[in-house]
Amino acid sequence: MTTTQAPLAAPVASPHLDRPLLGALLMLGFCATAPLIDVGSKLATRSLPVAEITVARFVVQGVLMVALALVLRIRLRLTPRELFLTVIRAALSLVATIAFVGAMVYLPIADALAIAQIEPFVLMFLGWALLGESVGPRRILASIVGFAGALLVVQPGFSTYGFPAVLPLVTAVAFAGYMLVTRKLRGLPPVAQQATTAIAAVVIGLPFLWLLPESLGGGAVLPEGPAWAYLGGMGMAATLSHIFLTYALRLAPSALIAPLGYVELASATLLGWLVFGDFPAPLVWAGIALIVGSGLYLIHRERLAHRRPQDPMTGHPHPPA
Repeated sequence: MTTTQAPLAAPVASPHLDRPLLGALLMLGFCATAPLIDVGSKLATRSLPVAEITVARFVVQGVLMVALALVLRIRLRLTPRELFLTVIRAALSLVATIAFVGAMVYLPIADALAIAQIEPFVLMFLGWALLGESVGPRRILASIVGFAGALLVVQPGFSTYGFPAVLPLVTAVAFAGYMLVTRKLRGLPPVAQQATTAIAAVVIGLPFLWLLPESLGGGAVLPEGPAWAYLGGMGMAATLSHIFLTYALRLAPSALIAPLGYVELASATLLGWLVFGDFPAPLVWAGIALIVGSGLYLIHRERLAHRRPQDPMTGHPHPPA
């Protein structure tokens, strides 16, 4: 699973690299390729354990990103601080991915992705609770509305599927933590971040193939036939979507890129319908509307915060509403 909400925590594009049209096109490329990860995951769960699918995704992504780093001559050697943060980042990414892949066994792609879209609200809360970031009443209200939308999506899923309907919430929390750690790694080039995180995720995840019971997605099975294509395609889609997102954020302002991220929900819904015959129920659509509307409002407030004049005493923008 690749969340679309990274722009909220990403650095603003450098003025000399600002090419908004190309950045927007790359973001749409991300929205088109990221759901392919979920399609590959869901197809692979028919014959392979969840933990194995998750580790395989990072294996493919790691190989491709390391190769890209070598071609571009990007350093992969980490300082002790970078190594510590990368291990935490990899662990959180592993939890987020395995929870989402586990949800794919039962839930339609669009439903699971809609629930996971509450990640920006979780990120905002963690930023307030752990980093002391200012959060105004309007953002709090938008987050409450967004959570209400998630509950509308979760409720029918929980009635039908039980606990697996909650797994995308685990993904959202883990990925929010992942984004907070990513903020601390801004000095490391994006390609190096992805390459080293994938390597660390493989090292951490491999033991769980045998430590997790089969009932929780553990075990290792030799892939056969189409399963190889599902795993390879999933890893390539993950790599390509990350590249699209990384360079979109470098070429265009995050205020332009972030709203386009919700196009991923549309492409995921279309692929889920074409491949699996799944289409969200009316109540799920209502929840999606609340989540997207609240998310867009948060993006709007973020953009206003960047425009807000600085406090002459602190040098920081005045607190957002």
